[in-house]
Amino acid sequence: MNTRAQRIIFWCLIAGIVAMGSLLAFHRQHFRNSVAAMAEDAPLDAPTASTEPITLLLANDAEGTVTATNRQIALPQEVTARVRSLLDHLNAEYALPGSAHPLPPGTMVDDVFLLPLPIVGHAQNNSASSSSPTDTSSANPTATASADNPPSSPVASTDPTALQPQSPGGELAVVNLRSSFVSQHPSGVEVESLTLFSIIGTLHANVPQIEQVRFLVDGQPRETLAGHADLLRTYPSRDTSIAASSLSLKKK
Repeated sequence: MNTRAQRIIFWCLIAGIVAMGSLLAFHRQHFRNSVAAMAEDAPLDAPTASTEPITLLLANDAEGTVTATNRQIALPQEVTARVRSLLDHLNAEYALPGSAHPLPPGTMVDDVFLLPLPIVGHAQNNSASSSSPTDTSSANPTATASADNPPSSPVASTDPTALQPQSPGGELAVVNLRSSFVSQHPSGVEVESLTLFSIIGTLHANVPQIEQVRFLVDGQPRETLAGHADLLRTYPSRDTSIAASSLSLKKK
């Protein structure tokens, strides 16, 4: 016949087993979530095996400047994957401890689209449709995405009298930012403008055919980055390695 002490030991063992099982289940789920998050933020395109010199235009909040900085980085060869990887590396610099322009960690960009200049109108993005966009310049670019109204993006002009690129092969880069990045971006005229200077300058330094840059957020137009810097205008691609106060990317 079991004594009282034996019964206490028995139930303590049962409680320990249950607690251990719960702890293992918790850690298993936490590990799965971590793997899923890593998979979401991992680049879709593997870089080349060898590194190459690239130039990042890095912002400094204290000085209000954007400075060209050289790095050795392995990048994909396909141009749109290359541009997206450049911007991922740029944001990774800002997520480092002690960054002069601290930004939230994670992936900055969902997609980058390169379109031949000139650009007019918008086309509805539909995964089931043909890859050749149709010019729909009367479309409302600020409409909300839905099943009946998918996100829109600029399309190339077929009008020979339209404004031509500055050089043959000039392109517009449409940078589709993640809403998770935008929602965590610090608010302020200078800090937002510096982020845009940094992106535009990095594209200018490494992809010379990009002559203009536009921004979307989760595939849709958005008025500002975090309340100040204008995301509705088209920016010329240019060298931004000068004091931010001498440039104007602010919302009018």
